[in-house]
Amino acid sequence: MAGVPTYKVVFYNQNQVFEVYCRAIYQSEMYGFIEIEEFVFGERAQLVVDPGEEKLKNEFSGVKRSYIPLHSIVRIDEVEKEGQVKVTDVKGGGNSVTPFPMPGATPKSE
Repeated sequence: MAGVPTYKVVFYNQNQVFEVYCRAIYQSEMYGFIEIEEFVFGERAQLVVDPGEEKLKNEFSGVKRSYIPLHSIVRIDEVEKEGQVKVTDVKGGGNSVTPFPMPGATPKSE
């Protein structure tokens, strides 16, 4: 499976930071969104059950494609192999990060 890339996507979601792995990622036709598909969860054999990974499996079970707003994306990496998925609570209420300003229509001054 050397020809199939794996991506690690880190993004904010309701005062939590999600770190997921997927096989396909691209810019959406909906303005301001990134699409991620083919989620990768626990494909390696393991005996220990990780509650964070189970939470994400349940969150994305039955999801074919997910649309993530651009301002929620923290980082996207192409990796050699998937790691452990994570959900981390944002300390301090999550208001310490200001989204990057997006270009938009500005009213014409007369």
